[in-house]
Amino acid sequence: MYAPLLNTRGILLSNIFMKKVIILVLVLIANKIFAQNINSIINAKEVERIEQILSSDEMKGRRVFTPDIEKAGAFIADEFSKTGLVKLKAGNSYLQEFSMIKAKFTGLSCIFDNIEINSRNVVVLTSQPELKITEKSGYEVVIIHSGGNFFGEARKYINTPKNYMVLVDTSYAGNFSRLIQLKNSFFKSNNNTVFVLGINKPATFVITTTHEITEQKLANVVGIIPGKTKPDEYVIFSAHYDHLGVNSKRAVNNDSVYNGANDDAAGTTAVMMLAKYFKAKNDNARTIVFAAFTAEEVGGFGSQYFSKQFNPDKVIAMFNIEMIGTESKWGKNAAYITGFERTDMGKILQQNLAGSAFQFYADPYPEQQLFYRSDNATLARLGVPAHSISTSKMDSELNYHKPSDEIGTLDMNNMAEIIKAIAISSTSIINGKDTPSRVDTTKIN
Repeated sequence: MYAPLLNTRGILLSNIFMKKVIILVLVLIANKIFAQNINSIINAKEVERIEQILSSDEMKGRRVFTPDIEKAGAFIADEFSKTGLVKLKAGNSYLQEFSMIKAKFTGLSCIFDNIEINSRNVVVLTSQPELKITEKSGYEVVIIHSGGNFFGEARKYINTPKNYMVLVDTSYAGNFSRLIQLKNSFFKSNNNTVFVLGINKPATFVITTTHEITEQKLANVVGIIPGKTKPDEYVIFSAHYDHLGVNSKRAVNNDSVYNGANDDAAGTTAVMMLAKYFKAKNDNARTIVFAAFTAEEVGGFGSQYFSKQFNPDKVIAMFNIEMIGTESKWGKNAAYITGFERTDMGKILQQNLAGSAFQFYADPYPEQQLFYRSDNATLARLGVPAHSISTSKMDSELNYHKPSDEIGTLDMNNMAEIIKAIAISSTSIINGKDTPSRVDTTKIN
């Protein structure tokens, strides 16, 4: 008496099975079609088109504070517009503008408990032409004790919402003078930071400074693809688009244009290509941010400013792309990830490339501490799995910071393969399936 029911159930199971097979086939077909589409979006011809423009003599090396970097920024913004990226914070521009301050000090006096302090032992970072500070000014007094990470500690008190007086232990006397370099360029701010070497916390003090202030405008270029289901979680693809400009005093064979084709028009090209790819794919769960940073060559200020605009807890991963135009030490179809051992992000990327010819390696130049030397550093120090991807042979890159860093020295086909590998390997992070482990901030340099 159960036979008819079993038959019906069998038919139902068969129908369900067939539907699953059909769906699977459709998914496989769709994936195959899009796999073909990636080649139509990311290919050597398109890579060369963008790279050729960014590294041309007409861009004059894209030096900061020149019309040339503004021209390069306008080109990147136009490409972001054509791709259909959303503007930053629903604004009317892809340019993330900010100001740097250059201060020429004309006067400084510092009296602690009625004793005058040598001006060489005092560094004042301020955007104000005239400044007078006393114990009644409301400055929070903090101390950088011996045995710590001096510059790591110092960074915490610069460009913050508070006014700080930072007393520095004499054990850092050898490095203290390097803080003076910060007076040449720092972010415009309504708050001030004072560093004093070798002084105990005073009961009374008077610090007076006068200086000439020059405000300099800079701009990152930023575009977004909002996430479909996890819009408040961010995955960042970045590179710096500035380089060294024109230097007639350091011309080589009458060539004075430092084109920066590999450093880092190559990385910027990758960011622009990835934006086109993921916009066409249009299935990202998390919000994807594409950023071209300014001022990397003069101190990493573009990425520092950019990074301060995000809650680091909401940044799931950062792919910073730096110099991918030449073959790696392992040859083609290979790149390395700085700080590979700091998180499991590299392992995730490699798992997503299983069966392919491409291989991500750990940074082979650990002695150079590249993890904290590029535009990923600010967010990495805050715990974000923020890594740089590169192929640069740091011990033998012949054209590094030379006029010969031109497009003719790059491999467009290999670049395209690297960019495709980044696109495919990052997919599980972008669609919300994988979340890389965080950087252990107790072990930062």
